[in-house]
Amino acid sequence: MERLFCKRFVLALVIVASMLFTSTTALAAGICITEKSVKGLGNAFAGAAAVAEDASTIYFNPAGLTRLSGSQVQAGAHVIMTSFKFDNEGSTIVGGATMTGGEGGDGGDTHFVPNFFYSQDISDRLKVGIGIISPFGLGTEYNDNWVGRYHTIKSEILTVDINPTIAYKINSELSIGFGFSAQYMDAELTNNIDFGTIDAASGGFFGLTPQGDDGYVKLEGDDWGYGFNLGMLFEPTEKTRIGLAYRSRIRYELEGDADFSTPAAAALLAENVLHLVNTDIEADVDMPDSVSLSVYHQLNDEWAIMADITWTNWSVLDELRIKFDSGANDSVTTFNWEDTLRYSIGATFTPNSKWTFRTGISFDETPVPDAQHRTPRVPDEDRIWLALGTSYQFNDRMGFDVGYTYIFADEAEIDKTAAGEDLLRGALKGEFEGSSNIISAQFNWKF
Repeated sequence: MERLFCKRFVLALVIVASMLFTSTTALAAGICITEKSVKGLGNAFAGAAAVAEDASTIYFNPAGLTRLSGSQVQAGAHVIMTSFKFDNEGSTIVGGATMTGGEGGDGGDTHFVPNFFYSQDISDRLKVGIGIISPFGLGTEYNDNWVGRYHTIKSEILTVDINPTIAYKINSELSIGFGFSAQYMDAELTNNIDFGTIDAASGGFFGLTPQGDDGYVKLEGDDWGYGFNLGMLFEPTEKTRIGLAYRSRIRYELEGDADFSTPAAAALLAENVLHLVNTDIEADVDMPDSVSLSVYHQLNDEWAIMADITWTNWSVLDELRIKFDSGANDSVTTFNWEDTLRYSIGATFTPNSKWTFRTGISFDETPVPDAQHRTPRVPDEDRIWLALGTSYQFNDRMGFDVGYTYIFADEAEIDKTAAGEDLLRGALKGEFEGSSNIISAQFNWKF
């Protein structure tokens, strides 16, 4: 009877976790969501590929499953409160006229990011597990009439990754692990269209007014992509662990539709000349692969220290090109992103069998190369994480974790020129000030 209850409980958690992801978006360095574990958050994810203290190792390093025993369920949630405020510094449309509109309000928002993990023994050496997480996400939204409305109003990306894994302990020192990822992406992008400036640039045949005859477009698309993750855990001593983990890139071939709202005065221009009509769209998007190297060392019965360096191959995301079946020109946003490194160090203090306290700091590089390639859809810049966390163990089977992180970013300058792909979007100039607060909680159950 107990075994049947456990199976039903795990199935229910999987279903609930999957449903929660339908409203999840978040913004981290690039569009990566690092928040997969509350314990890890407390250490700013230092040592994430080597700690292997709970089922979240399925994501960070599947080889770490060999350190777990019995069956474990872990369900967590992260409330991510982001803020992006823009300071306009002379934005103009093509020709030099001042861009009308405000500064957009706060382009950030509050997002809910859940995670779920389950691990199970097959034998003393062989372990299996499954994780349901959100590895990438984006959520920015500005006021409809802001100066950057031709670049973006709303940008939302949701991903859900289903990640079954297997791990094997080769000997007392070395373990290996492998996982398969089935990853779903859903994206929505909106912005205004300045039909007045388009008309003026082509001779003013339709008599439209720049910034006075705006249209609007909503682009939506989704797809499934597939990849894998590999890991190795080396334990040279009982107190020291070294973890190396790799997650593959995943390619999406997004398909969806474009929904245009066009003022009556611009209907002929939009439909007969530009072919900006409701239509199917497609876009190819690559999400980057990454490599993490982590170390964990137990100093004594109470103290442990850890560190991590993670490389992310953001250079695979060179541009976003959206193709319209109607025959309209492609919509192109050039990113020209660069590969990044993330550095973390942390410490854990365990004064007794009930309580554990964590802290950590991390430096997270931005993939954005310069102000010319920064987009208000992703106003990213280098950032520093300051993290705290604690765990309470109710008994041998049940524990609870909480964590808090404050992330502050450098001021992110943007210096777009009204030329090329941004000719009709305008020269957006200014800087973003961003920060994030993250509050997390997690329940762990062993049976």
